[in-house]
Amino acid sequence: MNQRLTQLTAEMARRQLDAVLITDPKHVYYFTDYATDPHERFLALALSKDTEPFLIVPALELEAARQRSSVQTIVTHTDSEDPYALLKRHLPAGMNAIGIEKDQVSVRRFESIAEALAAKSYADIGDAIRAMRMIKSQNEIERMKHAVRLVEETLREGLKHAAIGVTEMEIAAELEYQMKKRGADGPSFATTVLCGANTALPHGKPGNRQIQAGDLLLLDLGVYANGYASDITRTFAVGELDTELARIYNTVLNANLRAIEAIRPNVSFASVDRAARQTIEAEGYGPYFIHRLGHGLGIDVHEEPSVHERNEATLAAGNVFTVEPGIYIPGRGGVRIEDDVLVTSDGCEVLTTFPKELTVIG
Repeated sequence: MNQRLTQLTAEMARRQLDAVLITDPKHVYYFTDYATDPHERFLALALSKDTEPFLIVPALELEAARQRSSVQTIVTHTDSEDPYALLKRHLPAGMNAIGIEKDQVSVRRFESIAEALAAKSYADIGDAIRAMRMIKSQNEIERMKHAVRLVEETLREGLKHAAIGVTEMEIAAELEYQMKKRGADGPSFATTVLCGANTALPHGKPGNRQIQAGDLLLLDLGVYANGYASDITRTFAVGELDTELARIYNTVLNANLRAIEAIRPNVSFASVDRAARQTIEAEGYGPYFIHRLGHGLGIDVHEEPSVHERNEATLAAGNVFTVEPGIYIPGRGGVRIEDDVLVTSDGCEVLTTFPKELTVIG
């Protein structure tokens, strides 16, 4: 049994669960190294006190699961078979308590599981899995560094196509082409390219607006590679910026740097957020920093921890999260600068290395 399954089995015993059922495809990947999108079909990793772990996969996935899964026992179901009958067949009868991922299991699926297993109670195991995922192994860190390298190569190449008259959508398409060309599995989220006043929209979508002289140009992109995500934002000047936009840029850059300086084990996530927020507030832009400082990064592009001013949980070596302060002035423009950061035993390592000083293009 691999180390993660051993840890999950220990948690199962601690919580006095007879079995655990993992149905989130990304968590199946986390514990078995087998990645798939089952669509509407049933996929599950099952553990119990009395049986070896086993994987339930759709029949058309059997060969892929055999090739990739670290769990050796694999059972399948065709599209015309009841997959929940496999649970009843392979798990012990008369179980008292079963752990499931309550934020992932739909009501309909839970009813099918409960009918098949008839356990007395069902407990949420999702919090334990999320806690495990927050501490990245060396293998995970290396995969994430690879994903960072790919996205930075993509950004560097994509910038060559940014010029006056080119649309946001054209640059976004070029960036996603460059991701695939460099070997990424694909974008880790919809690539964001915004220029001019559109940069004031934190979750704006690229459209047909053309880049103009004097614009800010904001690029927010990430890739998936080997199951792990990267996420980076850089903001550029198209020609000379006016005085206020340049001041906003420098304020956001200082907030980014102050937050990174505050990162080390045993300080709170709230204190890291405050380091950035107070920098922005001191320059009078506090009302225009309208989101948390950052989010966890790993198998998902957004995962635990949430780095905001009320999260008093403390950092630990192995945490990976984003640092992405921003200022957004409606009708004028916005700046965001985002890095991916690993907490180390005595501080942090910034995984993203793309330059952050104000860069003029065009």
